[in-house]
Amino acid sequence: MSKATPQQDPEFEALLQYLKRNRGFDFTGYKRPSLMRLMRKRIQRVGVENYSDYLDYLQVHPGELNILFDTLLLNVTNFFRDATAWEVLATEIIPHILEAKPNNEPIRVWSAGCASGEEAYTIAILLAEALGAEAFRNRVKIYATDLDEEALAQGRQAIYPAKGLETVPEQLRTKYFEFVGSNYIFRNDLRRCVIFGRHDLVHDAPISRLDLLVCRNTLMYFNADIQARILAKFHFALNDAGFLFVGKAEMLLTHANLFQPANLKYRIFSRVPRISLRDRLLIMAESGNTEASNQLVGNMRLKDEAFEFLPIAQIVVDIQGNVVLANRQARVLFNLSTQDLGRPLQDLEISYRPAELRSRIQQAYTERRSVTIPEVELIRSEENIVYLEIQVVPLLDNSADALGVTIVFQDITGYNELERELQRSTQELETAYEELQSTNEELETTNEELQSTNEELETMNEELQSANEELQTTNDELRQRTEELNRVTIFMESILTSLRVGMIVLDNRLSVQLWNGRAEELWGLRAEETVERFFFDLDIGLPVEQLRGLIRSCQTENSEEQTTLVDAVNRRGRNIRCRVICTSLIVENQPQGVILLVDERPDSF
Repeated sequence: MSKATPQQDPEFEALLQYLKRNRGFDFTGYKRPSLMRLMRKRIQRVGVENYSDYLDYLQVHPGELNILFDTLLLNVTNFFRDATAWEVLATEIIPHILEAKPNNEPIRVWSAGCASGEEAYTIAILLAEALGAEAFRNRVKIYATDLDEEALAQGRQAIYPAKGLETVPEQLRTKYFEFVGSNYIFRNDLRRCVIFGRHDLVHDAPISRLDLLVCRNTLMYFNADIQARILAKFHFALNDAGFLFVGKAEMLLTHANLFQPANLKYRIFSRVPRISLRDRLLIMAESGNTEASNQLVGNMRLKDEAFEFLPIAQIVVDIQGNVVLANRQARVLFNLSTQDLGRPLQDLEISYRPAELRSRIQQAYTERRSVTIPEVELIRSEENIVYLEIQVVPLLDNSADALGVTIVFQDITGYNELERELQRSTQELETAYEELQSTNEELETTNEELQSTNEELETMNEELQSANEELQTTNDELRQRTEELNRVTIFMESILTSLRVGMIVLDNRLSVQLWNGRAEELWGLRAEETVERFFFDLDIGLPVEQLRGLIRSCQTENSEEQTTLVDAVNRRGRNIRCRVICTSLIVENQPQGVILLVDERPDSF
């Protein structure tokens, strides 16, 4: 494999780009260590050396893509997985949801990353228990989504093996499943309320107006940036009273502005209400509420007037670099006119005087944070010098994409002298604060590292569980084959024991390979005393030297059966006459030895 770090391995990144370009599966936002570990597992299976060779293998064998996706997506799930968490959801969270939905209002649930549908049907069971079957059919819609089409197809069928329902309580299993053959099928009348579909959490728009969103052990596979984008979509998708239910490795501690714990131990979070004017307009437009839309338009005009008369100078620049807004204070302070609105910022004097703004705007876009320019001196005349603090604030949408920047010019002339006087007395306090801030940042970094380690361990646990299931299946197959082999062995031993003819099987070196019960009776030697011994070294009543020519003749290729009569002495010392039949032992069209059949004949023969 390449020695580059996972983030810089060009062969691995080329493989991810191939999957994105040719099959529409974008794994570039997934965590590299987990993704590379799973990818190496598949590479070892097909017997190639590195990522580049595996890319060539994919191009030659298109069917390998489906196997690769199954390996990367894992699809490890169960009914009532982490049963205590589901019990908390049933006893604490679902009652809150029902209280917030009076008058038979619809209840909308999204199971994101549903795999083969076990968790979606688990939610259906809990809601059906809380509402009753009739109300469930009339009120509930459960949307189950995933990237894996094969898993979705299995979920639509709702057919699961008996072993997969071992975690479902017997009472619920009898009530909600029908046993057919060796499988269980979820109730058809309730299954219509569960809608399966393919959905990409990173690129597709979220399902909206949700009361409950279940996304367990899915976020941990994405890096921090992609997690933030997905959680922003989840926040928009939920109602104000909605809940988010995630996996035990996903704590969301760094997203407190979006979600707050409802039950942190079992990873259930409530939505932090934060409805922007843009979101409200979208909802009103969807519902066709003209009166409400007009009211919001009035509110927007009020907002524009409030911006115009702000006591602080402020301008807004869009992502293309054009000045789109400038309030009255800004126009007076920098001699701007309404004709300057819509012009590129770089064409105006304000872009470089009193401070260079273009590089600061680019810095704000790059770092996704406010950039402050302190104590900027603006000379309006020799007697009139104004000191400004300039803040460049990036304007981001819910997906963390930049829309533009707002630039605020705070007049700090009156405070400038006071700040200098206070600076000496506050220096020690600032030093202590910086140390505290540094300690806090170190703790946050440590927390992030622990969170990442926890997610990695959970991912490895998922992989081990998947491998264990594969080993269990293989073990069951081997056990079945062993039982079949034992039955065949017993059957063959019964045949050999029942034969009233002595049977001796020799390999090409004339070593004994088989000595049946009748041979034991005739010559008094047990099988364990003869097997692997040279036949002509045996001291028995059968004149073996007289059979040498017969055996050599049978060893030649395509020789026919040979028969001879010899006088012998059995184990009791009685003289007997024997007929010896010799035939070649043919295995896969190749002579592998000879078979001797010895039959005691009457003396008169």
